[in-house]
Amino acid sequence: MSGLQRVSFRQLLLVAFLLIAALLAAASLHGLFTLERLIAQSRDGAERAVAATAAVQTLGERSVAMERAARQYLVLDDPSLRERYAAASREAFEVLAQLQRNDLMATVAEAWRGTAATIAAQLEGPRATVRKRDQALTDAFRELAALNGDVAEQMRLATQARNEALRNELEAGRLMLARQVLASIGIALLMAMAFGVWLSRPLKRVEAAIDGLDANRLDERIEIRGPADVRQLGRSLDALRMRLAQQDADKARFLRHVSHELKTPLAALREGVALLEDGVTGELSASQREVARILRQNTKLLQGQIEDLLRFNAAVFDAQRLQRRRVELRALLERVLDEQRLQSQARQLTLQASGGPVWAEVDPDKMATALGNLLSNAIRFSPLGGTIRLGVSEHAGLARIEIADAGPGVAAADRDRVFEPFYRGERQPRDAARGSGIGLSIVQEYVAAHGGRIELLPDGPGASFRIEVPHASPD
Repeated sequence: MSGLQRVSFRQLLLVAFLLIAALLAAASLHGLFTLERLIAQSRDGAERAVAATAAVQTLGERSVAMERAARQYLVLDDPSLRERYAAASREAFEVLAQLQRNDLMATVAEAWRGTAATIAAQLEGPRATVRKRDQALTDAFRELAALNGDVAEQMRLATQARNEALRNELEAGRLMLARQVLASIGIALLMAMAFGVWLSRPLKRVEAAIDGLDANRLDERIEIRGPADVRQLGRSLDALRMRLAQQDADKARFLRHVSHELKTPLAALREGVALLEDGVTGELSASQREVARILRQNTKLLQGQIEDLLRFNAAVFDAQRLQRRRVELRALLERVLDEQRLQSQARQLTLQASGGPVWAEVDPDKMATALGNLLSNAIRFSPLGGTIRLGVSEHAGLARIEIADAGPGVAAADRDRVFEPFYRGERQPRDAARGSGIGLSIVQEYVAAHGGRIELLPDGPGASFRIEVPHASPD
């Protein structure tokens, strides 16, 4: 294992490709060699068949030459004719030996030689027995012709048997080659899948580490096992995580310090404005009172913004410290509904909840805060007597919570910025105080900390939000 850790991911990938290529190459070469062997056997069989056919034809021709020379010799008693017979006989015996080497049965060959010996014996004798010996020659050559037919038939059957054996071997070779090719493809696919799963594990760990950084889970140390370059990437990601955590801590400290430094002079400013309005420093004219009133409103607004900034900063800090446990989301949603039932009744709203039970591993307090912010927004934007629909469901391994109101919805220009901190859209309710613009930002921070997401759905006419977090089976 330590040896593998010294190898890079690219080297492992190259080894995987080379192994698969070597397997397919070995199967291809074996198939090629098998095909070459079968082609050579087929060529050899064809050559033997042609040679056997030519030899059978030559044997027949030599037999005819022997018969012609023998008959002429009996009539003319010419030694040259006897020599011609002997030459044809020698050639016939050579052809017969060749045929015997080419699968001719020994019994047929011996019968042919015996008949040829009988013919040769009939050539010897006095002239007075020529007629009798001629009749014997006729019978012997008739027998020799029959034996030539037997030789031709045997050679035909032998050629046919070789062809049949070759066809059977070709078919067996084809089936074996097909099995080898299919087996090689199957093994190659299995090896590719195995290498793919094995090599994708470090990449999945890298992906999970990046998702953790994206979800701002900066308290989880990143350590990726695998090849050397992937482990180095893991160390780089962990260094990035520590820098991001340090930056978040610096940002939180900066916001706390700045907010504290601003609150002190702001409190003095508000106290001074109150003293002016109370006439402690002397009676104010109408225009001076108007200026004091504007100062008081703006200092109050500035104090509210500073408090909102502190609240958002605290929410971001708390989002990194989840205390998860298995929670039934429908029951959690009912708890949030009970907490805000007075606000909904004050606006004569109807709350319709459906779905469940659905379970998830969440921090119930922070998830309740996120749902409470969404429900508070829905109540604030809903018209008097309207309906708010809430639903809990499970889809593709994710737990879903949806909240939809019947208000004016979100303007097209605001949709991409609705989750930005301190951003307030153009469509604000006339009969409610203007919001701070951090409610949806806090919802997004809490949902992202759980490894989920929140999105604004395009369905109308009101605003419809959907939360998705990883689903968990009940105990």
